[in-house]
Amino acid sequence: MNLLAKIVEIIKPVGQIIDQVHTSEEERAKLKNELFVLQAQLQVEVLEYEKNLLNKQSQIITAEAQGNSWLQRSWRPITMLTFLVLVCLDAFGWLAFRLSDQAWVLLQIGLGGYVIGRSGEKIAQPVIKAMKDHG
Repeated sequence: MNLLAKIVEIIKPVGQIIDQVHTSEEERAKLKNELFVLQAQLQVEVLEYEKNLLNKQSQIITAEAQGNSWLQRSWRPITMLTFLVLVCLDAFGWLAFRLSDQAWVLLQIGLGGYVIGRSGEKIAQPVIKAMKDHG
């Protein structure tokens, strides 16, 4: 479960407790509003953290790609191409053994670093701005 969904999961029961408190509608609305503001602030912080993490990962990949050594520049693409070949061989049943679950997880992580990481970096900025504007 991602961290943003976890925040909502944690805060939702608090909102239900507020509904059960024996106070005026105005006080309950005020408490719920404060809870919503807290939730929004937590989500902004999580998005900022994830954006910073993606930026750091991107900097590492960029540094490797611009490195002096051929091996330093090429090890990630070589690794991903190797996994691509293994996936194709596995799909056609040409391997003596099936790829393990760990190999698939490693492939997902590798693809995530290139595809999802870059997409997340592009998406995070407008989402954070929108949440700050409405917070």
